[in-house]
Amino acid sequence: MIRIVANDPRFEPIRKFALSLPFATEDIKWEKDLVFSVHKKMFCVLMTEEPFTVSFKCNPEDAEILSRKKGVAPAPYLARYDWVQCESLSTLTLKELETRINNSYQLIWDKLPLKLRKKS
Repeated sequence: MIRIVANDPRFEPIRKFALSLPFATEDIKWEKDLVFSVHKKMFCVLMTEEPFTVSFKCNPEDAEILSRKKGVAPAPYLARYDWVQCESLSTLTLKELETRINNSYQLIWDKLPLKLRKKS
């Protein structure tokens, strides 16, 4: 586990949840983004500095609906792939964030080549 000290109390619970998903890994990318991946495909991004944000992939309908919510916007650089970004870790409840991160994971998992899914 990468050592990160974040002063947002929701950071570690979100991180632990993302890492609890099967075959999930974490890596620092772009100097300050904690990226969670499954078989090298991203499913969630947590900003490690203020403002702490969280981004995840959605299906197109959910991305559109969530983007209308206060504090949620299309994710920079990833919006065309139906990613959204919450402006803070408390924009959505922890339960809803876990559901959204799990859905993101599943969207990525389902697009992995069958041989990777079978090995897992």
